[in-house]
Amino acid sequence: MSTSRSAFYLKKQKISLDFSAQNTSSDGGFLLLHKLMRKTKIINNFSKVLHDERDHRYVDYSLEQMIQTRVLLLAMGYEDTNDLSYLREDPVLQSLLPEGVCSQSTMSRLENSFRMSELYELGMWWITRYVQSLPSDKEHVIIDVDCTDDPTHGNQQGSLFHGYYWQWMLNELFYIDGETGQVILPVLRPGNVNSGKWNHRFLRAIVEALRTRFPNLQIVIRADAGFSGPDFYSLVEELELDFCLGVASNDRLKEVVRLLHDKIEEEYARHNRPFKTFMGPFSYQADSWPCPQDLYAKVESTGQGMNVRFFASNFADEKPLELYRDFYTQRGEAAENRIKEIKNMCFSDRLSCHRFSANFFRLMLSCLAYELLRIIREQIQTLKHPLTQRWSVQSIRLYLMKVAAQVRVRVKAIHYSFSSAFAQQELFREILLRC
Repeated sequence: MSTSRSAFYLKKQKISLDFSAQNTSSDGGFLLLHKLMRKTKIINNFSKVLHDERDHRYVDYSLEQMIQTRVLLLAMGYEDTNDLSYLREDPVLQSLLPEGVCSQSTMSRLENSFRMSELYELGMWWITRYVQSLPSDKEHVIIDVDCTDDPTHGNQQGSLFHGYYWQWMLNELFYIDGETGQVILPVLRPGNVNSGKWNHRFLRAIVEALRTRFPNLQIVIRADAGFSGPDFYSLVEELELDFCLGVASNDRLKEVVRLLHDKIEEEYARHNRPFKTFMGPFSYQADSWPCPQDLYAKVESTGQGMNVRFFASNFADEKPLELYRDFYTQRGEAAENRIKEIKNMCFSDRLSCHRFSANFFRLMLSCLAYELLRIIREQIQTLKHPLTQRWSVQSIRLYLMKVAAQVRVRVKAIHYSFSSAFAQQELFREILLRC
């Protein structure tokens, strides 16, 4: 049996196998990602910010080559540096990276080699990249701000207990373009900080960079209740920003909507009937706020109880329903789903290094992988192929990138033969030609 090619029988058919196929890879999507990297120069520009202090007499791989390899693997679904051991013989990867693939230990040393000062420079690179990517006739931008938890399972620096999430964790903060989903700035924070910690500092850096290029640009900030605080309201007043964000409920706000709440509860909630209405704007100022703000309230009977939400905005002449439904709640798709893709599909939740700076660098690598896949998604949406318009990062990877390819290397040419049964071959070809 050890030498037999028979695996099992399916009815009357014998199922057999062998391992004689030559130079075949299951990750043909490496080709598309590699070409996209070359066109956008995203890895090249990112790597130029870093300082290589190694003795080049003993260096086999440049910083750019190693970062390129790591981001390629993340984009293709390989989340750990250990995966390098399994992919060093991949024929597509070998053909695209003629210098070879570095070892897991070399990659780990890379991730642990940077100081916080260099990560600050990388943060400014992210902001500059976003500002330069905007068209010259841009009139307004929406900046979505949100954070997410990254549970820790070891002795990582910055791993602290968060009472709301009730776990030891690191805190990831993201600034996302609310129209395109582009990452403006990723930030890693210690695990015990509140949502709005240092938010005003990062926002100031982003806004100042935007206003340097676009002096008259309308900038709109959208966030949940965790970012409502005195520092934020002082900043938007000083920099003349528009905003719409949630506000945490308290006894004073509940008293404002008491009569409306009781009426809806009496007429709808007690009969398990859904109903929703809005109240506002009304002026409100918490004790710590520098000035009053216009607040709105959504009072809703869900059919299973009452739900009251408050949100603040300085938009003029906007009806509460349209402001909440058509603008504020859109942050779910524009930002929250994008953060889920970075976290769960590009593996920013795999921050398992000991050093805080190494995990910060890993977060940025995950965002680079996401950016490559986001650009591919933009191309997909312009081509209007059926069933592809709402693809997530995981769908792009599964249906478009994971394709069998056979590689034939010649002296002056490399030829890739993809499976004839590949369902998205036309889409793959069109995107490859566009990149």
